[in-house]
Amino acid sequence: MVESRTTQSYDREIAIIRENIRQLMEQAAASSGAANEDLIADRIADQEARLTVLLKQQAAE
Repeated sequence: MVESRTTQSYDREIAIIRENIRQLMEQAAASSGAANEDLIADRIADQEARLTVLLKQQAAE
């Protein structure tokens, strides 16, 4: 079965976001200071929200 370009595009972007989340989690573990932790937590939440939207869009395809 040939995957559509849209599916491949979703897969690529999902992989990038998951890698971003992984890196942010590592930064959070190594970080000290409330300001840094808050910033990283906000970035993780943003990436997780983007991932959720993409997964829903992909499922709707």
